[in-house]
Amino acid sequence: MKILVADDHPLTLNGTVSYLTNLGYNIVNACSNGTAALNYIQVYLPDVAVLDLNMPGLDGLEVAKKVIENKWRTKVVILTMHNEIGVLNKAKEFEVDGYILKEKACPDLEKCMKEIALGKKYYSGSLLQNYTIEHTDDLGKLNLLTLSERKIIELIAAQKTSKQIAELLFLSEKTVEGHRTRIIEKLGIPKEKNALLIWAIQNYKKSL
Repeated sequence: MKILVADDHPLTLNGTVSYLTNLGYNIVNACSNGTAALNYIQVYLPDVAVLDLNMPGLDGLEVAKKVIENKWRTKVVILTMHNEIGVLNKAKEFEVDGYILKEKACPDLEKCMKEIALGKKYYSGSLLQNYTIEHTDDLGKLNLLTLSERKIIELIAAQKTSKQIAELLFLSEKTVEGHRTRIIEKLGIPKEKNALLIWAIQNYKKSL
């Protein structure tokens, strides 16, 4: 089985590569951003792509969406710290073949690879134990957002300013403001003072 691994954290990337190599899998490429991962998948079509969720360029779910849209044969496994119902539902929408929490990575990733080899999907057991998957109006709206936008609205709900969000996410304040504008457009929020803050406080926590 030929596997691509993508993660923007060097330690996690190297650890995942080493772990899968020790299990006997063939790691054909390791990269640190979603754009590089997508480009490699498009050209070489590895059997499996193990992708971090939050990466520069494209996040893991955006890459998964492209794989589904283009009907490429590469199986996508998301490896993440996000144990959130909204993210999990988005992963299911894009038909990812595996969703593994980093806290359970060692046993679950091995199980996932075995299930994929059998043509099955694998999701970390703790996800299934913790959540009843159901779509609500609030969740449906949040699912319109990218992972970067979801993180920003989470911080807005915590009443962080654009400057504080920029510092926390290592972005420019202008970039954060651009994200806020796109979030308002996607969610259909009135362009009024504090409208996004009010929406975030009222709705974000309900969707978790």
